Amino acid sequence: MDKNQATGLFLISALLLVYLFFFSPKKDDKKATGKTPPATTAAAPAAAPAAVPAIAPEAALDTTAGTAQDVTLANANLTVTFSTRGGRVTAVRLNKYKTFFGQPLDLFDAKSARMDTRFRTVDGKTVKFSDLVFQSVPSQAAGASVLTFTAPVAGGSIVQTYTLPANSFELAYNLRLNGLEQTVAQEPLTFTFVDQVRQTEQDLKQNRNHTTINHYLAAGDQGALAEASEKPEEIKAAGPVKWAAHKHDFFVAGLIADQQPFTGGAFNSDVKLEDTTTIKTLSTTLTIPVAEVEQGRGQYRFFFGPNSFNLLKAVAPEFDRNVYLGWGLFRWVNRFVVLPVFHFLEQYISSYGIIILLLVVLIKLVTWPLTYKTYESQARMKVLKPELDELKAKYGDDQTKVQQETMKLYQTFGVSPLSGCVPTLLTLPILFAMFQFFPNAIELRQQSFLWAKDLSSYDVFVKLPFYVKWYGDHVSMFTLLMTASTLLMTWQSNQLNTAMQGPMKTYSYLMPIIFLFVLNSFAAGLTWYYFVSNVITFAQQAITRGLVDDTKIRAQLDANKIKNKDKKPGGLQGRIAEAMKAAQEREAQAKRKS
Repeated sequence: MDKNQATGLFLISALLLVYLFFFSPKKDDKKATGKTPPATTAAAPAAAPAAVPAIAPEAALDTTAGTAQDVTLANANLTVTFSTRGGRVTAVRLNKYKTFFGQPLDLFDAKSARMDTRFRTVDGKTVKFSDLVFQSVPSQAAGASVLTFTAPVAGGSIVQTYTLPANSFELAYNLRLNGLEQTVAQEPLTFTFVDQVRQTEQDLKQNRNHTTINHYLAAGDQGALAEASEKPEEIKAAGPVKWAAHKHDFFVAGLIADQQPFTGGAFNSDVKLEDTTTIKTLSTTLTIPVAEVEQGRGQYRFFFGPNSFNLLKAVAPEFDRNVYLGWGLFRWVNRFVVLPVFHFLEQYISSYGIIILLLVVLIKLVTWPLTYKTYESQARMKVLKPELDELKAKYGDDQTKVQQETMKLYQTFGVSPLSGCVPTLLTLPILFAMFQFFPNAIELRQQSFLWAKDLSSYDVFVKLPFYVKWYGDHVSMFTLLMTASTLLMTWQSNQLNTAMQGPMKTYSYLMPIIFLFVLNSFAAGLTWYYFVSNVITFAQQAITRGLVDDTKIRAQLDANKIKNKDKKPGGLQGRIAEAMKAAQEREAQAKRKS
């Protein structure tokens, strides 16, 4: 590894560290701040007037006349609990999932969440569904379970119908105001959903920092609260809303408008770091067009289920954005390369650790031409080392002259100093894509491999009785193996390339140590991936060394020297040479003036 490759490695490592700093989960402050963030329990545009339980005493249902009861709908995937008070969803259990701690996975329940809907009357009063006790009638329709809630109000009625198809994560919802056109003010109804999200995964930090609210506008734009923020966040929709979703770490609770979109929306989140029971409080407010529910067109859908990309993309436009796969190019790599290969392999292989291993093999085979180019470039620089040493000895401390003559030497022998870096840079999209894929892939959730209990979270080989800043309170064996193999690769590279000297040689060992701390709390699937990648790289290098003949490279460089003897530098190298020459002339002029 010569100076140019070392510089390239430095830039790549710096890019990776910057990426990790901005896009990895933030560390929680282990000490209570003593400050309580402002409460954000509901993002209503204005304070709600006092609720009016009955509009017309002779027609309205007295809230004390009936006792609220719980009613359930269930299929293979969901158990949804409703309350006759408000006719609303109060709890959702995902039947096929457990928390990391082995408990049934309740997406939310009556203690942690609350849904409600309200509207205003023409005389300025406010009616909240939660102040009314509805009558419930269960039924069946086309193989689906149906539950209808009805509450008589002011000579009319509020009718809410929920339909749960078999083997579905979706709950159809129809809202209708019958005979209330002269009673209800012609302004949108307001739906609110306050969700105190609880820890369901091993890593509380990751659980919290992957929890947010996403929404999608009817105009085609997506919006979201900052996931990793530890401060109260609030955003108002810039237009009509097609859907809004409370995204937990690996699960989502969303509401989709099937016909007319919601006329507006407001979303906020609140975090109290000292509270380990509620990791984040999410609040959504959506406004429902009154004409739609008066005319029977209030058609909506709830989605309560896992953050599985293939499942979510069929729910609504861009609903798969609730699975974070990175941004820009990295998302494309995950969506169109990593996920398809991953899903193909899981059809035939049950062990996800083996699937990751095979994924590494496939990626290494595809990128081998780039790896070969990099090694070939290193071999050229190694062959040129005697000439480079002569330049350093000839011009001594005149670094400008050394650089200028070095560029001429590269041009003469037809060598590009960037040729060893460019192939590596081309593999960076895959590198960064993996950092987003493994922590967000529900396929890896609670999938064990060797000593790791959950490949979507860090592996705990040894639990420390204390907390080490920047490292954590556990030892990840996959991270240790990755670090050890990286150090071995670095040592081997330095042994083969004697051009690496001094501080640059020390730096090459420093980066793996830094990543030992950075990646200790990352997903075990990721560190297993990079350990396997290092092992396969050893094999690739051994094979490549047998294919690259230094004697043939020397002969090729000598032929280039004859061919380029009278050729003037061009392209990037020419511009660099001209810039160096100009810098040298300015330096000479400055010396003459002094």
